[in-house]
Amino acid sequence: MAAVTVLQPPWTPRDAVGEALHFLRMSGTFYCSSDLRAPWGLMLPAGPSCLWFHVVTSGSATVVVGDDEVTLSTSDVVLLPRGEGHELRSTDPPPRTPSPNVVTLPQTRSGDRYAAITHGGDGAPTTMICGAVRFEHPMAERLVALMPDIVHIPVSPLTARLHDTLRLMALEVEETRPGGEAVITRLADVLVVQVLRAWLAHDPAARSGWLGALADPDIGRALALVHADPARDWSVAGLARELALSRSTFAARFTALVGEPVMAYVTRWRMLVALDRLRTEDITVAAVASALGYRSEAAFSRAFRRVVGSPPGAVRARARDEETVLLGA
Repeated sequence: MAAVTVLQPPWTPRDAVGEALHFLRMSGTFYCSSDLRAPWGLMLPAGPSCLWFHVVTSGSATVVVGDDEVTLSTSDVVLLPRGEGHELRSTDPPPRTPSPNVVTLPQTRSGDRYAAITHGGDGAPTTMICGAVRFEHPMAERLVALMPDIVHIPVSPLTARLHDTLRLMALEVEETRPGGEAVITRLADVLVVQVLRAWLAHDPAARSGWLGALADPDIGRALALVHADPARDWSVAGLARELALSRSTFAARFTALVGEPVMAYVTRWRMLVALDRLRTEDITVAAVASALGYRSEAAFSRAFRRVVGSPPGAVRARARDEETVLLGA
């Protein structure tokens, strides 16, 4: 069994929001560039544990999620953080415009995860880049849980860097060149992180609770330290010293902003990291316990079950079973 290394960033973490975005791990499930002409409609299936994103590179589109509708113009971006099934359609469709499931349409495939679709009538054109990505880090799971069902970033408040990414994606869609699908998928990953950063900066909802704590100069710094080195023997007094705050002041501010006491958060974070490793690595429960600073596997297992709701051995067994099924498929 290979030794377990606790990876740490090559810097002293100071920007907790930036550190949170840095540790987002994404695996692309599906990417698609679409050439659409009104009237058109598409149904996109639910993607459990996925985030859907849609970028209008030219024209306009309407996103329908349940009873909510959002109209997108050129360069607008929308995220569906929880991967709900939804509908895309032209902005002025006639009544009863069909909306077939996107997976049933003829597609030009480039590799396993990228497709191009042409669909619709003979009206106004719209081009889009869509994708479903899966986050693979416990920090991402907590971030997504706090996000609204739909995150719409209109073109007006976006940064110049995000405009540049959109422009590069549009050029790759317009010009069919070797390796274009690889460029688009990587730009799409960058785009998702940039949109999350824009949402964190512009939405008042992102400035409260745990997200607001990330942006706090002191509590955000404490969170970054814990996130970067969960195995360290943290204590309330030790973290307070790192911030040059009194123990009582730090503890009270942390609980007020984060919503739970310092050491409860440290334990929760360790268990989320452990959950991620048990799901994704060929590793024993004892090795995970040791890597996170636990001297006793039994003590680790008790904490894990209390936080996660199931024993670590069961999580590891499920991960092995899922891997066997995937290999068989």
